[in-house]
Amino acid sequence: MAHIVTQSAYDRLTERLNRFPQGAPPSELLTRILAVLFNQRDAELVSLLPVKPFTVATAARVWHLPENETRRILDRLADKALLVDMEVNGAMNYVLPPPMAGFFEFAMMRVREDIDQPLLAELFYEYLNVEEDFVRTLFTEGETQLGRAFVDETVLSEANALFVLDWERASEVIRTASHRGVSTCYCRHKMLHLERGCDAPLDICMTFNTAAASLIRHGHARAVTVSECMERLAMAREHHLVQFGENVRQGVNFICNCCGCCCEAMLAARRFAIMHPVHTTGFLPQVNTDSCNGCGKCVERCPVAAMSLVSANDPHHPKRKVAQVDAGHCLGCGVCLSACTKTASLTLQRRPRRVLTPLNTIHRSVIMAVERGKLQHLLFDNRVLWHHRALSVVVGAILRLPPVKRALATDQVKSRYLEALALHYSGCLSVDVSPPSA
Repeated sequence: MAHIVTQSAYDRLTERLNRFPQGAPPSELLTRILAVLFNQRDAELVSLLPVKPFTVATAARVWHLPENETRRILDRLADKALLVDMEVNGAMNYVLPPPMAGFFEFAMMRVREDIDQPLLAELFYEYLNVEEDFVRTLFTEGETQLGRAFVDETVLSEANALFVLDWERASEVIRTASHRGVSTCYCRHKMLHLERGCDAPLDICMTFNTAAASLIRHGHARAVTVSECMERLAMAREHHLVQFGENVRQGVNFICNCCGCCCEAMLAARRFAIMHPVHTTGFLPQVNTDSCNGCGKCVERCPVAAMSLVSANDPHHPKRKVAQVDAGHCLGCGVCLSACTKTASLTLQRRPRRVLTPLNTIHRSVIMAVERGKLQHLLFDNRVLWHHRALSVVVGAILRLPPVKRALATDQVKSRYLEALALHYSGCLSVDVSPPSA
């Protein structure tokens, strides 16, 4: 191999990870996490790989290794869930998943002895829950985010159900997926090692389509039928968990079932609520203040602290309180409605402005890259070629234009023209490797 493995392998891997739209800010903690997951040689090799899906031949050229040896390395990395493999037009392709949703979660989605999971849980907690840079970058940069909430279909009225499209239903994602897998919840598994776990189910994180096929093949997920997956969905709702899934309309690759105490997405929704880290559903709960008895059950159940009790301003009962919804913080998941059984004082109403969801993975990734100034990494990913590097610099300069001018590019990316292109090429390019993230 022409490249020499050095102590800076993890730095180069971090630089590679930062080409994803989500990013992974450099940190001593991140280096320690990568050192648990990757040995130095693997870190060096992976740091040279494209962000976009690639073949064995591509990796062999980049690594200057024979294809047979390259394939063995790629398959070993896929076995460790550091790469995701998928069959495209009869040939195996590989892709480097982002940290989240990606190989961070994969590392804790089953009990493993090949890595130090208790140590990894501590490092993840420090990096994600104590240090703020990574989570802020992941959930708050740009307007388009990785994930969105799904509404609890069991609390929809007949009138509201008519307005819920198929891609807005977790049940429809389950029914139409090509593959379905269930794994251990990364977030609660992490907290369990730290003795901070809750009593919500662990075996309940769901992957679909290409992500599920790879995770199942390498033992990181268990294949399930439609009926069993629907049972898991019902179990999640019985435990008042929020369905948080990939922010796309076509080919959703993960839905995780989130609690408010352990799961990264719900914690981010609390910490950075004003920045809208999670895309909402098209609904908002509405309180009937005449019938609300101020019991506070909806307040206790809300996973993102969007419900509160306030004075009813009732002159005849000055101490009376009623529930109040913070529309700016609310996900519209409907979990609060399942708590309001005594008086039925909560109903779901359509949001005044429809929530926009990207068409598929390509569409979302490009929008996220434009908003975060990283489009050049998607367009010109092969840093081995100098002319690609030059083009990358040019595009990078364009993306550093003033916000108003850059907004024009964003509008173009969000256009129907891009949707048409994404749809046209989705058969050969739309490979999402996002796992359950919470």
